[in-house]
Amino acid sequence: MTRPKLIRSVQRFFGLKELVDRPTYEKYGDFAWNFFDENLLETLVFIREYILKVPMTINNWHLGKNFSQRGLRSNMSPEIRKYTDQGKQYMSAHITGKGVDFDAAGMTAAQVRSAIRSAASRLPHPVRLEDGVNWVHIDTYNDGSKSKVVLFKV
Repeated sequence: MTRPKLIRSVQRFFGLKELVDRPTYEKYGDFAWNFFDENLLETLVFIREYILKVPMTINNWHLGKNFSQRGLRSNMSPEIRKYTDQGKQYMSAHITGKGVDFDAAGMTAAQVRSAIRSAASRLPHPVRLEDGVNWVHIDTYNDGSKSKVVLFKV
């Protein structure tokens, strides 16, 4: 799928403001689409459209609500800036455009992880899911596993 076609596909379910933090959106606007891993975007659309079939909430800062760090994070994000200010290295899937956190309407995080695991063979790309938290973290980091879905704990 070409990148413009992929972005149009993503936009059926997610606006760019939902996927990025405010500083990134304010500085880069639509160019911020370029910061995302295509495997992540394809996987998010697939999960939304074919597995969960319910709305998913990533960031909602643009609606005046409290989620702002669940998608792409920049070095201006509070979670990242504290490490930068301390001179510490910090990397995550959120920084590299390969991961997001989300909630799914009417479902617990455990139910979402179970649904994704049950449909693992249908996923377009391998994913990692953070286990033991009350939100869903998904990323497309490749840990060398042959499994399409890997559970991990931080």
